[in-house]
Amino acid sequence: MERLGHLRSLYTAYPLFKVDGLPREKVRTLPWLMGASYLLGRLGLTRTRDRINAVTIESFDRWMASRLEPCDVFHCLSSFGAASHRAARERYGALTVCDRGSSHILFQDDILRNEYERVGIPYSGIDPRTIERELAEYEFCDLVTVPSTFAMRSFIEKGVDREKLRLNSYGVDLGMFHPMPKRDCTFRVLFVGAISIRKGVPYLLEAVKQVAIPEIEVVLVGALDPGMNSLLAPYIGAFRHAGVVARSLLSEFYSQASVLVLPSVEEGLALVMAQAMACGLPVIATSNTGAEDLFTDGAQGFIVPIRSPTAIAEKLAYLYENPDAREMMGAAALERVRSISGWDSYGAKMAACYEEALAHRPGRISAA
Repeated sequence: MERLGHLRSLYTAYPLFKVDGLPREKVRTLPWLMGASYLLGRLGLTRTRDRINAVTIESFDRWMASRLEPCDVFHCLSSFGAASHRAARERYGALTVCDRGSSHILFQDDILRNEYERVGIPYSGIDPRTIERELAEYEFCDLVTVPSTFAMRSFIEKGVDREKLRLNSYGVDLGMFHPMPKRDCTFRVLFVGAISIRKGVPYLLEAVKQVAIPEIEVVLVGALDPGMNSLLAPYIGAFRHAGVVARSLLSEFYSQASVLVLPSVEEGLALVMAQAMACGLPVIATSNTGAEDLFTDGAQGFIVPIRSPTAIAEKLAYLYENPDAREMMGAAALERVRSISGWDSYGAKMAACYEEALAHRPGRISAA
């Protein structure tokens, strides 16, 4: 929005030094909120962090609403803007946009509850206060943006008016993510993301156990969620956990892999898929990851059902046994993601959504 000349202000709980590429005078920040949550996480007090999460969100929303500047469009991540959306509309007649990065929150809560029950781990659920805030935003806002067809279907399934939904798939930083030469011939399976129940990592490990590939290497990149140790225990020795890796170093991991596997049970649109594709890597992902909006099944990778180690194993075996097809898929993935044109295309499409919606509102001046 800044490059397009539309940005008035950014409100964030990140400290100012974490905000890149924007004029300092346009950034409004409340860093102590993010700092407290980050510190609790670093200390391993995740339950305490999660318990105060709703209060943290509400505090940020009140702070933002009290400082909101004149605008034609107020665009806010879901659950953070219940009061601010109302302030933007009542004070300035602004178009209000709720940005939901995942599936409908009730769909998400339902499928995660079911998944935790399947693996026998207690599920605390999404905080009811957060659910209430999100549902109010879905109802109140002029537009609800989602990053994938999968996410959009979940909203329609839950009764949200199709007319207020807008699909805009995320981009990828093509300057940061690019192919590097692979240094060995090892068939290396890569997972990138939180190692969690939501991400379906045990389904990947079970698939690797089923498939007969000699000297296969499995690399998991990401933070290990509490409670996952018992689910990973049967597969100890079958994978290498590389821990959390800086985003600037991920291209190396993608380029040394043979395939990225994303076995998630639910998410809006996983950025790691486009990142891997930008490094020339084919992707195996479930239908609940937004994969269908990034690539065609069988062309740049494979889309498989959720909770199906057998389907993942079949695709891994195919890619291992057909290295030429694997190379062709990787090349097609790179070509496909380059055609998406990175984040500039995302921004231009979002601005077009604003313009179209504002054109139907009285008293329009300019998008900001």
